[in-house]
Amino acid sequence: MSSIISSVSNDALSFLCEELVKNTRINQDDFARYDVKRGLRNADGTGVMAGITRICSVEGYYISDGERVPREGRLRYRGVDINDIINNCEKENRFGYEETAWLLLFGNLPTKDQLEKFCNILAQSRELPDDFIEDMIMKAPSMNIMNKLSRSVLAMYSYDQNPEELSVENVLRQSIQLIAQMPMIMSYAYQVKRRHYYHKSMHIHQVKPEFLTAQTVLHTIRSHKEFTDEEAKLLDLALILHAEHGGGNNSAFATRVLTSSLTDTYAAISAGIGALKGARHGGANMKVREMISFIRENVDDITDEGQVADYITKIIHKEAGDGTGLVYGMGHAVYTLSDPRAVILKKHAKQFAEENGFSDEFRLLELVEELTPELFEREKGSKKKICANVDLYSGLIYEMLKIPEDLFTPLFCVARVAGWSAHRIEELLTGGRIIRPAYKSVATPKQYYSLDDRVDDYVTSHEYIPSDER
Repeated sequence: MSSIISSVSNDALSFLCEELVKNTRINQDDFARYDVKRGLRNADGTGVMAGITRICSVEGYYISDGERVPREGRLRYRGVDINDIINNCEKENRFGYEETAWLLLFGNLPTKDQLEKFCNILAQSRELPDDFIEDMIMKAPSMNIMNKLSRSVLAMYSYDQNPEELSVENVLRQSIQLIAQMPMIMSYAYQVKRRHYYHKSMHIHQVKPEFLTAQTVLHTIRSHKEFTDEEAKLLDLALILHAEHGGGNNSAFATRVLTSSLTDTYAAISAGIGALKGARHGGANMKVREMISFIRENVDDITDEGQVADYITKIIHKEAGDGTGLVYGMGHAVYTLSDPRAVILKKHAKQFAEENGFSDEFRLLELVEELTPELFEREKGSKKKICANVDLYSGLIYEMLKIPEDLFTPLFCVARVAGWSAHRIEELLTGGRIIRPAYKSVATPKQYYSLDDRVDDYVTSHEYIPSDER
């Protein structure tokens, strides 16, 4: 397969970038001058109120006398505490992602009969359309599985006999199909990447209708197709925790923005995938794994508090890690004292790690969680409350489940499509207006010159020096 080769020389590109950056940057003081809520955040870090939802509640602080007061994190799906969902699934020794998807879509917990029928519908919807795998996945391998997921979801439009209709019935049908098929798209995209980029064999396994989502994922990505019940239920736990996180999270908001324009389901969900891919969102779990790799490579004893603290200090000062000064897996836009997802994952990661020889790796993450807040306060003078977020421990769980790093963020996507679908339907039913925030223009008026009159002025004013004279 031929690759895209740029016909623009590096020298020409450098000049173009200089022009672009010089005329694009905005004075940072202007944001304060015009009271712009950067990132749709208030000055105290709270989110700008942009909508109302019944789908999910994300709580990490409360406001008292106008002040933001930290509190233990709480996450509720349709009013149901996430801990109650997890604890009851464990108590009854059953899978919970499908129940969670039902809860997010329909607003209540399913009865036993409703859940059984819903699981059967998902199983019947799991197969991809005829020739889809060959035409849409195998013929154009992608280095990043998230891009392949986005492209494949967009391509689903062409296989839908009724892609544009915005009735509840039609959008619900499309949503259920995407929830069912996303694990298959992910698995096939990974197998194709294995063959094309890693020169390894592909393993295409037949779908088993009796398997639920977590079982299907492990069955289709493993060459031997085998997994334990404990492994499947641990993955199911991660899927439940990743299924939804409020209307303000970047990917759900992106889905709602596109939905508000009355575009089709496939375009809206693809937008969510594109947002989730970013390193500031779902892609953060990959950055955590990268950071942990740096620590492993540069610290003699990853269980030694002093050595780990020294390296985190270097990270904070941009002397180590990826040079950004960020300690990935720590801090959140809403949670302050704790992220309930991280608390749950930590508990299960510890137990699984002790049973499967990952105690040192778990201890390293624990040290990152314990040391980072005090190190930020000491080194940066920051009093901001920061806690471990879901990404700190999810990567270790995936590693213990022998899931390739290529699939860390795509698995997030497999889970989150249920939440996106719920937000899309809610926006269609209750939004009523296209989402269109305001941007203040700070461009100064300029006179237009004809092409012949601007040549000398253009070169002089921009101080352009031909490449052979630089």
